[in-house]
Amino acid sequence: MAQQVRGVIAPGKDQPVRVETIVVPDPGPGEAVVRIQACGVCHTDLHYKQGGISDEFPFLLGHEAAGVVESVGDGVTEVAPGDFVVLNWRAVCGRCRACLRGRPWYCFDTHNAGQRMTLTDGTELSPALGIGAFAEKTLVAAGQCTKVDPAVSPQVAGLLGCGVMAGIGAAINTGNVGRGDTVAVIGCGGVGDAAIAGARLAGAARIIAVDIDDRKLDKARTMGATHTVNSRTADPVEAIRELTGGFGADVVIEAVGRPETYRQAFYARDLAGTVVLVGVPTPEMKLELPLLDVFGRGGALKSSWYGDCLPSRDFPMLIDLHLQGRLDLEAFVTETIELTDVEKAFERMREGDVLRSVVVL
Repeated sequence: MAQQVRGVIAPGKDQPVRVETIVVPDPGPGEAVVRIQACGVCHTDLHYKQGGISDEFPFLLGHEAAGVVESVGDGVTEVAPGDFVVLNWRAVCGRCRACLRGRPWYCFDTHNAGQRMTLTDGTELSPALGIGAFAEKTLVAAGQCTKVDPAVSPQVAGLLGCGVMAGIGAAINTGNVGRGDTVAVIGCGGVGDAAIAGARLAGAARIIAVDIDDRKLDKARTMGATHTVNSRTADPVEAIRELTGGFGADVVIEAVGRPETYRQAFYARDLAGTVVLVGVPTPEMKLELPLLDVFGRGGALKSSWYGDCLPSRDFPMLIDLHLQGRLDLEAFVTETIELTDVEKAFERMREGDVLRSVVVL
C-alpha cells in the first residue's frame, strides 16, 4: 500500500524549496523502500534547484543518505528489511561491457527505480540522482542500497553516498596516490577536503591545499593538509612548485570544476604526473591547452566520476576505517538540521559557512 511522507521538493528553477506530502509506492520488482535517517545537503542538490542538471521539475531533492530498508520488491536478494544501508546513485548492472571486463565502477547502464514517487495530486517527481532522500522514506532500485556496519552514525554514513566518496575516491581510486607521493588539492570544500583525507589515508608525504578562503584552508589542515596556499595572494602553480623542490606535485586534484583552476592543476603537476578532475564543470565551459604541453609533460589527465568507486567494495571499507578511528567522517559534519531548514542550508552553502549540513530525520 502506498505511503504518504514528508519530503523537500524544488518546484521550479531558482524557486525556494518547500516541504510537501510525497506519495511513496510499494516497491516493485528490483526495488526497495528505505526509511531515511540522515541526508547531507550537497552542491548537486543546489544545482538541481537552479536548473543546472535538467528542467524536469519538480525535483525531490536529496541523495547523500543513509537509512534502514523497510520493504523490498520481488527478486531482491542483496538487501532485506531491517538492513542499514548507504544509498548510492550508481547501481551497477553487471551486464554491460564495463562490468563484464571487471570494471564495474565504469558501468555504462546504472539504473534507478522504475516507478515514480508523486505529489498527492499525482504530479510525478524527479528524484535527485535517482534517490530523492530529503524525505522520511524513498523508493530506490535495490542495487542503490549498500549494506554497512550499523554501528556507524547515520549522519556520517550517508556522506559516503556522494561528496566524501567522490573526494576520497579521486585520491585513492582515480589518482592512485601512493606512499610518499606529493599531492595538491585545488578547492577545499567538502569534496576537496575528502580528497585530502584520502591522500592522507594513502600515505602521501606532502599534501598541499589550495583555496581562496582562509577559513577553508584552516579546515583543510585539520583534514590532513601539510601546507596551504591562498590563491588570492599567491600564484598556486609557483607555490606548489616551490613546495615540491621546483618539480610540481605527483598528483593534483582539481575539485572546483573551472577552466582556470584546471589549467593551474595541469601546470602544477610534475612531469609524468597526474591531474584528476573531480570538480563538476558546467556545459558551456571550454578549456584551451597547448597540445605540445599536453604531449611534452606526459603523465595522465583523468576525470573522476563518483570517485571511480564501487559502492559494495568501498562503502563498507571506509565505514570500517571510520569505526577504527582512522578516518574522521564526523569532521565533515558542520551542523544537523531538519527538513524545514534545507533552504537555509543552501544559503549557508553559498556563503561558504559550512562543510556539510545534514538533515536528520
